[in-house]
Amino acid sequence: MIQSGLICALVWILMQGTDRLLAWQTLQRPIVTATVTGLLLGDIRTGMIMAASLEAIFMGISAIGGSIPSDACASSIIAVAYTILTGADVETGLALAMPIGTLMGSVNEMWKPVLASFAPYWEKLAASGKEKSFRAQVMFCGFFVDRLPQAIILFAAIAFGVNSLEHVMNNLPAFIMAGLSASSSMMTGIGFAILLSMIWNKEIGCFFFLGYVLCKYMSLPTVAIAIIAAVISITYFCNEKKINDVLKIAETSGSSSSAGEEDLF
Repeated sequence: MIQSGLICALVWILMQGTDRLLAWQTLQRPIVTATVTGLLLGDIRTGMIMAASLEAIFMGISAIGGSIPSDACASSIIAVAYTILTGADVETGLALAMPIGTLMGSVNEMWKPVLASFAPYWEKLAASGKEKSFRAQVMFCGFFVDRLPQAIILFAAIAFGVNSLEHVMNNLPAFIMAGLSASSSMMTGIGFAILLSMIWNKEIGCFFFLGYVLCKYMSLPTVAIAIIAAVISITYFCNEKKINDVLKIAETSGSSSSAGEEDLF
């Protein structure tokens, strides 16, 4: 388990650090971190399945004012690691993701004042004009120091906590396990609902019901529905672009005519 803990901590540090250095390329999203964790732990299939479900759960959750309600990256790594290392059901692993993410989000908030205390040092270093030293230290801190507490917790949780968690889960009553499985399915729907509440309007509402009909009554697979959605999206985008181009041309010609009239008078 120690090796698995080191792997998970390494995934955390690499995804978080690289994403920060590259100006947030979404490498820390569950769709990436869960897949990479599954690959390194030897079960990429489980990692990809959980990656899709975890991304759906956390898709509509965003940080507001610097506060992270739930850490999607850490919860994805721990949930996938637990599922693979113990052979548990995917549903059980998904049910553990949200409370783990909330706990790790609290750790992030507690670590921020510690990082803020180093502000005078960074200001002094920047004022000294030592550009190379400043850049090197920023990169080092971005990769390791900023994420050190979470990496330690991740390592300890996987290396020393998986067996205990497996023992607890195996001794839970059947009705509780059934509830966990049901709640994991509900969380996926809640994630989509949160996202939908942000983008919903009367122009795109019809596509939601179209997708429901295609899935529920026509029994089309998810891939087929995604292809249909992609075709509609591309067509919609192209038509909107043409309309915007025509409007820009009309505005340009209108302004030119007004300028000509002013010159005439």
